[in-house]
Amino acid sequence: MKVIPNCISFSRIIFSAILIFVKPLSVSFYAIYIICGFSDIVDGFIARKTGTTSRLGEKLDSMADMIMIGVLLAVLYPIVNPATKIIIWIISIGIIRLAAMSVALKKYKTFAMLHTYGNKITGIVIFIFPILLLYIDTTMLLYIICVLASISAIEELIIQLTSSKLQANRKSIFTE
Repeated sequence: MKVIPNCISFSRIIFSAILIFVKPLSVSFYAIYIICGFSDIVDGFIARKTGTTSRLGEKLDSMADMIMIGVLLAVLYPIVNPATKIIIWIISIGIIRLAAMSVALKKYKTFAMLHTYGNKITGIVIFIFPILLLYIDTTMLLYIICVLASISAIEELIIQLTSSKLQANRKSIFTE
């Protein structure tokens, strides 16, 4: 039972990789994409309900999220064709995220990404982005994502800098 959530997280990595070979925004793309999103919800839910949460599971979930976002960036970039300022903003967010990971690695000797409300909200908005692409102005969507991602990345960096111990499931900068 303990391996089921980890297998689900690992399946998200596989399905994310498959997205590279599927026509973007096609029915197949959306079907696989929704499976990825569903797996992201289910893995943590099962782990918490069965008492099988683990550090490996947290890391695997974060890694699967990063891979999925990386694949989305690669697949959707030619379609979205963001302005240079958006690209610079996304790179800046990535640098802040890397800084937070580096702080965690130095302080706690482990790879860590936090499961804050800000990160969860950003993840949800990023997840619905390809769906909303068909209905809402792309530039507006990118600005919304960049604002949310900036706030959550800065929050994570501040938490990593100010915490005396790793708190992977800390919900916010305003909570312990």
